[in-house]
Amino acid sequence: MAMAHWSHRCISNGVILADFQDITASVKSWNDWCAAWSERAALHEALGREALAKLHTRSAAEHLTRAGVYYHFGKFLFVHDLPQMQAAHRKAVECRQLALPHLDPPGERVEIPYEGKTLIGIFRKPRGADTPPVVILTMGLDSTKEEMDAMERTFLERSMATLTFDGPGQGEAEYDFAIRGDYEVAGTAVVDWLMTRKDVDTNRIGIWGVSLGGYYAPRIVAFEKRIKACISLSGPYDWAECLDFMPELTRNVFQVRSRATDADDVRRKAAKLSLSGVAQNITCPLFIVTGKLDRVTPWHHAERLAAEAKGPVELLVIEDGSHVANNRPHKYRPQSADWMADQLRAAR
Repeated sequence: MAMAHWSHRCISNGVILADFQDITASVKSWNDWCAAWSERAALHEALGREALAKLHTRSAAEHLTRAGVYYHFGKFLFVHDLPQMQAAHRKAVECRQLALPHLDPPGERVEIPYEGKTLIGIFRKPRGADTPPVVILTMGLDSTKEEMDAMERTFLERSMATLTFDGPGQGEAEYDFAIRGDYEVAGTAVVDWLMTRKDVDTNRIGIWGVSLGGYYAPRIVAFEKRIKACISLSGPYDWAECLDFMPELTRNVFQVRSRATDADDVRRKAAKLSLSGVAQNITCPLFIVTGKLDRVTPWHHAERLAAEAKGPVELLVIEDGSHVANNRPHKYRPQSADWMADQLRAAR
């Protein structure tokens, strides 16, 4: 199931095809998944540490970022064995953090105050820009900031800074905070933090959300008017409607990260993740991407969001696109990033 649903995602986000084939061929049981990915991740981590020791920092950043992605894909759905999942997650964070100073452009690990604790993010700024616009990258159910290098670069190359963060129920925040439907609370905390930065133009803030983050991002802009443009990528309109449609592994992850006690509680908590009565408050420009072959979020959810939002809307339906259209990234990644650059008046 994991191979069928997530192969294109792995490859489009930095996994080498030969590694994917080797890893998945070696896995005979789901119980072996995390260990197999972690073992291959360790090889790339060793290459990165060796390059660091030789001061080959560009190579080190590449190897360590890839290692972080591999550790992440070992961890991302592995909620039935939390100690093993958490060990892989710690390694993903460690590798990406080691890579950050050596990326082009570099990254900065940041702490965002939130409900008495912190949300962790990665801030990056295009070289040569004094106060560029900034795009907030909002994670989904099983994605984390360590997976986002490819997407960050798409915006950075178009003269936009990026702030990628783990929100409630995601990444480093999943241990302190459960998934919440009123994600605008976290979104406002992130924007409040951005307002303290003097190195970005806080009058030009955009937001991008992937998968369940494609629900979170529109939810945020319905309430947070300091954000000027929004991209929703394969987001649900109503998460409860997706439960019977989605893969079993995804339902299991939602149960753990929402802290639901049983199947009935899963449905009760899922029902809180809805844009009903909320989408009509979206007035900023909105770019919606969906794939007609999506087996996690039915594509008609995107149509409903597009119909109810009150601001300018562009809806891109990819006829042969899977969930997040990871099998057809060329049909939406450059186009959506160009759209955001136009909305935020990024430098050409």
